[in-house]
Amino acid sequence: MKYALLIYSTPGSAGTAEPRPGDGVIDTWLDYTVALRQSGALIGAEQLDLVDTATSVCLRGGQRLLTDGPFMETKEHLGGFYLIDVPDLDAALDWAAKMPIMRYGTVEVRPVKEGQAWQAGLR
Repeated sequence: MKYALLIYSTPGSAGTAEPRPGDGVIDTWLDYTVALRQSGALIGAEQLDLVDTATSVCLRGGQRLLTDGPFMETKEHLGGFYLIDVPDLDAALDWAAKMPIMRYGTVEVRPVKEGQAWQAGLR
């Protein structure tokens, strides 16, 4: 089963600070990513830019409306994700619990819907 591991952290926490050379932050993320890849579960991963670089889009009355920044005010911001393929939810939760962000953030584990009609456009 495929799961998205959505990485959240509070603005100003260690999760949103830029890593400094020698602080070990990058090494812990690299170790985690390599372990996930070597297990065969990793499908993809991306780090998102800070929330203040986002632009939200909606349609109202046939007009496209743009809003700088996040659509909703939240205490935690989505910073990135891993897409994994593992046997079950327990395996996905185990990987989430090993993520370095767990020291100061949250990981939302969400199943990926498969076999949807719109996915035919991906082929």
